[in-house]
Amino acid sequence: MKKLSISEGTRVRVLINGLHARSGGGVTYLRNILSHMAEDERLELHLFLLADQHDLFTQIDNRIRIHTLNFRPGFWYLLFWEQLVLPILARRLGADVTFSSANYGPLFAPAQVIVLSNAVAVGTMEVRLSRRIYWRTLALVTAISLVTCRRAIAVSDYARNALSFGLGRWLDGKIKVVHHGVSTHFSPGKSTPGAKPYLLAVGDIYIQKNLHTLVEALAIIQRSSPGIRLKIAGGRTDPFYYDKIVRLIAQRGLEDSIELLGERSQEELLALYRDCAVFVFPSTVETFGMPLVEAMACGTPIVCSNTAAMPEIVGDCAVQFDPLDAEDMADKILRVFGDADIAQRLAHLGRERSRIFCWEKTARMTADVLVEAARSGAGHSGQQKAGQKKDTHKTDIVESR
Repeated sequence: MKKLSISEGTRVRVLINGLHARSGGGVTYLRNILSHMAEDERLELHLFLLADQHDLFTQIDNRIRIHTLNFRPGFWYLLFWEQLVLPILARRLGADVTFSSANYGPLFAPAQVIVLSNAVAVGTMEVRLSRRIYWRTLALVTAISLVTCRRAIAVSDYARNALSFGLGRWLDGKIKVVHHGVSTHFSPGKSTPGAKPYLLAVGDIYIQKNLHTLVEALAIIQRSSPGIRLKIAGGRTDPFYYDKIVRLIAQRGLEDSIELLGERSQEELLALYRDCAVFVFPSTVETFGMPLVEAMACGTPIVCSNTAAMPEIVGDCAVQFDPLDAEDMADKILRVFGDADIAQRLAHLGRERSRIFCWEKTARMTADVLVEAARSGAGHSGQQKAGQKKDTHKTDIVESR
């Protein structure tokens, strides 16, 4: 029997697999695009979350139905559950598309669309066997998902190239580059940027953030400019690496010069971006780097790594350094910190460039990919006309609204 395609005027029912959005950029990404995607009349959105994620998405548009799943998370159990149970729930829901906001998703769910956003190259930096196994597993399931999915969204050209595992020529038509956006909340303040003489780094604390090299760079900076302080805002994602940073700070005698702020609210981050003299982004591997566009939007001078996606995101609005060279990092930071003209030029260029990163645009392009994925495959009983609703089967899902 010939399979029908989803036609124009048919609303696409999307199961959004949000099980991996637990902190940092993953949560920011989903919260921002979903608020805009809810406006798209082509889509009917169903967000699947674990119970402990619910508070992260309390402000989501009421047009999005949230399905809360009750089990304890853990990488291996979640992987098992996601691959075996979620496809069943997707079919009971009548989903036309399964959208996973991570490198991988349920292989047997309808019309899988994944987001290439986690840099698996982090595994090469790990010394712990368990973490190496984790990253190699992530690379494997990413490759399998990429081959089997209907469509893939890469958050940057770097992500598309790095996470296609040499298969880019064969997968080029399947992968669409869709950059993240930046909230309009991030904007320049009334006071002069850099009013307070401190450096700022933002990001959850784990090995790819390369904070150990930044600490070494600050030790070098202190030799000529002992008054410069560093503030680091980010959650303790990896306690092992966090403890390493704390020990290194003590070894270099920088306890009074470095402040570990932990996680901060959007309002607190806004104040930090606006007040700092220089924003430093020392990561070795990133597929995008949302703090970069937040700093740009706030008119903050940026000094960042010259690797991975960073040059693609900042263009010519940042001074770049070798992230593995503490001397080079220190030199570039001091160059911007000590020259008001350079700092003002970077601030202006950053504000201008930040305008190309827009969550509304990100959501619209993402919705286009989802609709294309649905219409390029087989139709099924999940189809419905725009404006119409149909009942879904009850499962072990707890409907929160």
